[in-house]
Amino acid sequence: MTGSTNTTETTADTESTADQGEPTTADRGEPTTNDRDEPTIAITGAAGFIGSRVVDQLRSAHPDWNLLALDNQYRGQLESVGEVEIDHVDVRNRGRLEERLEGADVVLHLAAVSGVDDCDENPDLAYEVNVTGTNNVAWFCRKTGAGLVFPFSMAVLGDPETFPITADLPREPFNWYGRTKLLGERAVETFADGSFPAHAFLKSNLYGDHVVDGTVVSKPTVINFFVDRATAGETLTVYEPGTQSRNFVHVKDVARAYVRSAERLLEQLAAGETGAETYEIAGNEDPSVMSVAETVRELAREELGETVDVELVENPRSAETLVEDFAVDTSRANDELEWEARHTVEESVRELLRRRT
Repeated sequence: MTGSTNTTETTADTESTADQGEPTTADRGEPTTNDRDEPTIAITGAAGFIGSRVVDQLRSAHPDWNLLALDNQYRGQLESVGEVEIDHVDVRNRGRLEERLEGADVVLHLAAVSGVDDCDENPDLAYEVNVTGTNNVAWFCRKTGAGLVFPFSMAVLGDPETFPITADLPREPFNWYGRTKLLGERAVETFADGSFPAHAFLKSNLYGDHVVDGTVVSKPTVINFFVDRATAGETLTVYEPGTQSRNFVHVKDVARAYVRSAERLLEQLAAGETGAETYEIAGNEDPSVMSVAETVRELAREELGETVDVELVENPRSAETLVEDFAVDTSRANDELEWEARHTVEESVRELLRRRT
């Protein structure tokens, strides 16, 4: 799944200065060539769980970069990140999307209908956003030569049979979410070939939250769900059999991967490289769901003085993978992106519980 590095000339667009209130080169009628020193990075899904953190870390790591933040606010949690205003743009609207992406050197494409349940309940919307929207973004990159980062889910793998997991495993998704992300992955690979450099992220289960401008941004992922219930003194419900393992990676670690990816893509653009590369973005722990629940229970007793129960309940997702080992090989990201997961489940759960008090 690692991509080629064909050396073809890429087209660099003029960077938009619209966020600073200045006219773009298109408004002035000037040629659309990149005549600024600092790159322009566009982030779709910028108001969401990961996107807002990516914008925040980009501001911190590269304060001179120009950031274009886009979101249709379907699940958005913010209107701005610091001085970066989030434009209301839907990736399904190709004309408006291309207009707002003008000048982008790199696009971090996080806009998606994410999660098995959301996609099952809204299959048309999932297709339109995850497939058509991703095609629109990738087509923009093909026409302009902008670099692209696209995340897809472990759901594309279905039920892995060999471990540790790598992006080279067969694609056998068994839910609509996984299928839509697989179609997006294929589109990015196809459009990137010979036209622009792209990074595809095979991403594991997220957890944690983060604070942006005083607002706590979160999402009801497994660990966050357990912490919320423990904080409320409610029983932690674990789907049977409980021994099923999952790999967990903190949202802050994932956001750092996007920053490193943007930096590498700029280098690849300068070198004229094209084609898709795939990276495994995952944590260093793959505990069973039951052991995570027990960790939350113990830490809730220590931090909150709460005694909560853990209960096995019937699994409504009979088709989900029940493997007891879910190790992921992240050596490619370690070596090429110089990225590694830093946060641990126990440390992060303790932090979440303390914040909720």
